[in-house]
Amino acid sequence: MRLSKSFVKTLRDASKDEIAKNGVLLSRAGYIHKGLAGVYDYLPLGLKVIENIKGVIREELNALGCEEVSMSALQNPEPWEATGRFSDQEVDIWFKTELASGGLLGLAPTHEEPMIEMLKTYVSSYKDLPLYIYQFQTKFRNELRAKSGIMRGREFLMKDLYSFHTSEEDLDKFYSVVEKAYTKIFDRLGLGADTYETFASGGIFAKFSHEYQTLLPVGEDTIYYNADKSLVFNKEVFNDAVLAEFGASQADFTEAKAAEVGNIFKLKFKYTEPLGLNYTDDQNEVKTVYMGCYGIGVSRVMGVIAEKFADDKGLVWPEAVAPFKYYLVGIGAEGTTKAEELYKGRENEILFDDRDARPGEKFADSELMGIPYRIVVSDKTLSSGKAELTSRATGETKLVDLSGLFV
Repeated sequence: MRLSKSFVKTLRDASKDEIAKNGVLLSRAGYIHKGLAGVYDYLPLGLKVIENIKGVIREELNALGCEEVSMSALQNPEPWEATGRFSDQEVDIWFKTELASGGLLGLAPTHEEPMIEMLKTYVSSYKDLPLYIYQFQTKFRNELRAKSGIMRGREFLMKDLYSFHTSEEDLDKFYSVVEKAYTKIFDRLGLGADTYETFASGGIFAKFSHEYQTLLPVGEDTIYYNADKSLVFNKEVFNDAVLAEFGASQADFTEAKAAEVGNIFKLKFKYTEPLGLNYTDDQNEVKTVYMGCYGIGVSRVMGVIAEKFADDKGLVWPEAVAPFKYYLVGIGAEGTTKAEELYKGRENEILFDDRDARPGEKFADSELMGIPYRIVVSDKTLSSGKAELTSRATGETKLVDLSGLFV
């Protein structure tokens, strides 16, 4: 990307009603554009970050044998009515729209029901199971409060994975596999050091579910962790009765604020039974399919990363999710010519600031955008065959031989 050719520009200020740090910085740095409260457009740089996050998740899920699909956002009310979840009294975050010919449709807040309805066409025998199906899909939730930037939106991108099994044992086995995969995903995204698998309420079908919570001062959740972080509980299940099961007491734990970035549930028959997703076993008996679901808020993760690692100069992206690895600046006639040479063939990893602007303005924008490394090629450094390489994370600047810049 050449900045001189991009319509995106850094801004001095974000929208006046944008109060969350992630929303302010992502807007000012040219990653997102706010349409209205809880609704954002993703600009070229922001879309690259989203695609990088998706890429990490996709690699780890595909390694488990999961298959990717893309399902519709518009929803037929019937399967949702069968589970009781189309009622506004039961689920109060629906966006609903009326057809011109009459009747209501909904915009999906999640996809358990439509996924099951789809599989009723394809699953009939134990030989068809297990199945692990996921998607990256825009969800719609009529949130009462949407003031946390892209960490809580009315329209947001989510990865939802659903697994289907012939037995509880098989569900448990896959659930454990996903637990490990989620830990690896958050490690790769740069959040692993402060993201913990957290015990949360499992509803009426399981004692516990698990959330993945990232320590964050502005997080909306309260968690409690012990000294070595081996036990972490959401506030909703943090009580003496639960702690006694683990041989712990409240004095062993520290309270902290956190942001939920993922969750996993053993749904068992919660939705497959009312919707009639069945299979015939090897004894020719009809049985209900077991189900699990596993979510990661992709746009939410982007917001958490932005919020967590930003400093007083701007964003600081981990390399795995950054839109580009290098921010390239040429200074002086010879420096600019050399920068052009370095850019050619590396367009996918270099954001080239070739604008007619002062070096100080370019440096400030590089810090605001949070690209991991800034390369400055100037007439002065070229005299010794070197360029300046600055780490955004540490602020360290060193002179590097041109031949070793991209090693």
